[in-house]
Amino acid sequence: MREKFKRLMVFGLLLSLIGLILMFSSVNFGTSLAQKWQFERGVVEPWFGTVVEGYTNMFLFSGSIFLGSGLLTLILVYYTVVNSKN
Repeated sequence: MREKFKRLMVFGLLLSLIGLILMFSSVNFGTSLAQKWQFERGVVEPWFGTVVEGYTNMFLFSGSIFLGSGLLTLILVYYTVVNSKN
């Protein structure tokens, strides 16, 4: 039983870590994907800033979902462990 809780704790920590990485690196990831998009088109598009913003928001949104899921997992595992000791 204890092993399951440890696995869930590690899973929650990994989700949270992935979420933080995605959130804090969203500008870099978004810019590099937008540059790739622009390179594939071969011309300078006037809406490049909009594409960068869209990709950045996508990574922010994904990162916040991962972070929220990880923190929720950690909180639920913590309360399950505390209540199972009683």
